[in-house]
Amino acid sequence: MKLLRSRPTPPPPSEPGDVLAEASGLHVRLGGREVLQGVDVFARAGEVLALVGPNGAGKSTLLGALAADLPAAAGVVRIHGRAADEWPAAELALRRAVLPQAASLAFPFGVDEVVRMGRAPWAGTEGEDEDDVAVAEAMGAAEVAGFAGRPFSALSGGERARVALARVLAQRAPLLLLDEPTAALDLRHQELVLRVCRERARAGDAVVVVLHDLGLAAAYAHRVAILSGGRVVADGAPEAVFEERLLSDVYRQPIEVFPHPRTGAVLISPVRDS
Repeated sequence: MKLLRSRPTPPPPSEPGDVLAEASGLHVRLGGREVLQGVDVFARAGEVLALVGPNGAGKSTLLGALAADLPAAAGVVRIHGRAADEWPAAELALRRAVLPQAASLAFPFGVDEVVRMGRAPWAGTEGEDEDDVAVAEAMGAAEVAGFAGRPFSALSGGERARVALARVLAQRAPLLLLDEPTAALDLRHQELVLRVCRERARAGDAVVVVLHDLGLAAAYAHRVAILSGGRVVADGAPEAVFEERLLSDVYRQPIEVFPHPRTGAVLISPVRDS
C-alpha cells in the first residue's frame, strides 16, 4: 500500500501588526554558555525589526532561535502563534525564510539554480505554479539577473550575498530572518538590501535583520532591539532608543547621536579625536 504524504499548508495572509515571531523569557545555551538570558522580543507583519549590539551580544543566536534553528533552554519561541518546535519542517519552510551570515555550496550550481532552491518548500502545492515568476522577481530585486548563468562558486563575496538574498526572497515566506545581509556589500548594495527589506515590510511581511551599521538601522528599521550581554536593553523606534549614553555604554565607545541637517533623521557617529 502506498502512503500519501499530506501537502504542507501555506499560511493565510497576515494583517498589519500581526505578530509572526516572538520570544518570551528566552534562554539559549551554546557550548555550555548561556548566550541569551531571558529575552523578550517580537516581530510584526509590516515592520522591519533590526537587531543591533556589539560582537557577542547574542544577535545571531536570537535570530537562530526565532528561526527555530536553535533550541530554547528555557522560555518559548512562537512562529505564527505556535511553539516553534511544534511546526513540521515543511510547514515551517512556508512561514519563515532564513539568510545565514555565510553562503557556501559544495557543488557548482549556477546562480539561477541557487535562487530556484528557494522555491523548494512550495513543491506539490498550488504555489508551485508561481516558481518562475517568484524567481525572476527575486533576482530582479537583488540585482543578480545579469549573471544568472554564472556558477555560484565564481562570484565575489558581495555577489554571493545578493544571490543568497534572492534565494530567500524567492521563498516568499511572510517572515524573513536576515543575518548581517549587508556585511559583504558595497555602499550602493547595502542601501539596495535595506530598501528591499522595507518593500517586503510594506507588502505585509515581518522582517528581522541583524545589522552592525547603526546608521542603516536608524534609516530603515521601524523598530530596533539593542542587545548587550545576552539581554535586550532597549526596544523601540530608532529615534527613541538610539541615545548617546546608552549606545556609549553598550559599545564601550563614546558615541554621539544628532539629527541630519537637512532631513532631521537620526545620525550616529563614534566620537573621534580630532
